[in-house]
Amino acid sequence: MSVFEDLSKAGMAEFQEKLRLQHETSMHKELEKLLTTAKGAEQEISKKDFEGFKNLFHRFLQVKGPSVKWDKIHKPPEDLIHPYDKIKAQVLPDSVAASLNKLVVVKLNGGLGTSMGCKGPKSVISVRNENTFLDLTVHQIEHLNKTFNVDVPLVLMNSFNTDEDTKKILQKYTHHRVHIHTFNQSRYPRINKESLLPVAKDLGVHGDHGDAWYPPGHGDIYASFYNSGLLDQLIAAGKEYIFVSNIDNLGATVDLFILNHLMTQPKDKRCEFIMEVTDKTRADVKGGTLIQYDDKLRLLEIAQVPKAHVDEFKSVTKFKIFNTNNLWISLAAIKRLHEQNAMDMEIIVNPKTLDGGLNVIQLETAVGAAIKAFDNALGVNVPRSRFLPVKTSSDLLLVMSNLYSLDAGSLTMSKKREFPSTPHVKLGSSFTKVHDFLMRFESIPDMLELDHLTVSGDVTFGKNVSLKGTVIIIANHGDRIDIPAGAVLENKIVSGNLRILDH
Repeated sequence: MSVFEDLSKAGMAEFQEKLRLQHETSMHKELEKLLTTAKGAEQEISKKDFEGFKNLFHRFLQVKGPSVKWDKIHKPPEDLIHPYDKIKAQVLPDSVAASLNKLVVVKLNGGLGTSMGCKGPKSVISVRNENTFLDLTVHQIEHLNKTFNVDVPLVLMNSFNTDEDTKKILQKYTHHRVHIHTFNQSRYPRINKESLLPVAKDLGVHGDHGDAWYPPGHGDIYASFYNSGLLDQLIAAGKEYIFVSNIDNLGATVDLFILNHLMTQPKDKRCEFIMEVTDKTRADVKGGTLIQYDDKLRLLEIAQVPKAHVDEFKSVTKFKIFNTNNLWISLAAIKRLHEQNAMDMEIIVNPKTLDGGLNVIQLETAVGAAIKAFDNALGVNVPRSRFLPVKTSSDLLLVMSNLYSLDAGSLTMSKKREFPSTPHVKLGSSFTKVHDFLMRFESIPDMLELDHLTVSGDVTFGKNVSLKGTVIIIANHGDRIDIPAGAVLENKIVSGNLRILDH
């Protein structure tokens, strides 16, 4: 390398550093301006939020290249991924009630139901027998508290989008045997992609201002839980672990065997973090996976993978498991690591386009990415039944059907189903919104013997329809297909136009 090349490299590095400092200074000035538009409590909350945002923004400006080196990635050692079957083979001790009294259930409740055509928090969509996600969660925990005579509280991490509506709904659970707490995750400003400055002009979140702010991913749980004061309150009440999951994952119930496994780890190897993983299928190729990296368990997300290795990441032969986002975490460890500023979660840069066409970015983190910071972290390879997310109307059809039975708020696969796996269901855009979905079914079909269902176009189902094997129903543009009441479709392709006229 010549001296001139060396100097030009040094000059470029110096220029980039100046540019970073400039962006950081400009961002800080804009945040200070925004704070002057608030008063009292709102200003104090926003100050705490902005401290977290500044830290994230600073790290974002420092990032150079991928956060992992591909040749340093290793498959996790077998002794760090425990099979659920072995855990379940252990006899539960009499002290299981004492363990439950040290547990808190935390549900991530920051999302809206907009992708399914609903207003308000996603947790209030009816998913089974008029029960919402929130109803089912409360029933599950109340059942635990009554059965074992314990006090497992429920904590909801809301966002500024869901907090007000959720608090109104919580009044209906006043007489249930569950103590419910809430705290709000942070509120961060969306960043103009070109100028790297906040889009927001003041701290308002309603009306025209709503687009300027976002909740920064579930990795924010650690800081916002700590800042709310609730973390210290629960530690003072003798609680030791939280079980965290997405509120729309209907498989994420408190598992007594995993809890017992957590509580009975040797004192000198006390486990501070368990991530539930499950075997990957072709439908899960984008899900984050656990790897061994620098002698630590670490979560690897697709966004961190160098482009040349994305196909390898998606392979179900090399990376056989994925993260369900069901996590068991030590409260004392969260407090320690937050106070030491030692979480260091990878930044997810999420690009968005606002309604007016403005390109923005939001900086987020994932709760599971902190696993590398905790001592004696483990993965537990759980059955697929513990991962039952409802993200679309296709998922909703599965959980509303006779594939599942409901008991004390928990869904379990029907014993009449011959296969342990769920059918692959793909409903077209006419079914996307929950309201439209419900209008298209007079009753939910019998799906016990179904393997695969694809529905496209203007299709409706009469009462008591039975679907078996592989069923494909395609109504072309301008056509409509009405599946008649009592129809049995087994290994059938239905296309064209089929109207059932009223007589």
